[in-house]
Amino acid sequence: MLEIEKNPTVVIDTHIWIWQAAGDRRVEKLRQYRGRQILPAICVWEASMLATKGRLKLRPDVAAWVARNLESPVEMEPLSAEISVKSSQLVDFHGDPADRLIVATAMVLQVPLITADEQIHRWNDNAGALKVVGV
Repeated sequence: MLEIEKNPTVVIDTHIWIWQAAGDRRVEKLRQYRGRQILPAICVWEASMLATKGRLKLRPDVAAWVARNLESPVEMEPLSAEISVKSSQLVDFHGDPADRLIVATAMVLQVPLITADEQIHRWNDNAGALKVVGV
């Protein structure tokens, strides 16, 4: 199991969501996790943009893929004012606004973030702002 097994809720980022939907082995342990998986709303936008730019194929189409992959245990977390403000206050964080919103979502909800994003891991190694779990 992941080191998050005692947490009833986690935030997942875009690539974790996509990998999980594709049955990718990198997230095999996450598929066994039975808690809530919160997906920040920005992740839907990111996946949609990747598909629109031709960098990702979502079948049969983007809307159907998103609807199918926002089923239990994955739940979308809407973008709130609190998350938006928190994302702007991340000291020494890289410029990617989607990553900022993903991290801020985990911070506001006070739950671990599951990501393979090395920039987020490095930032958190210095900031110690939240529990970040790799896969």
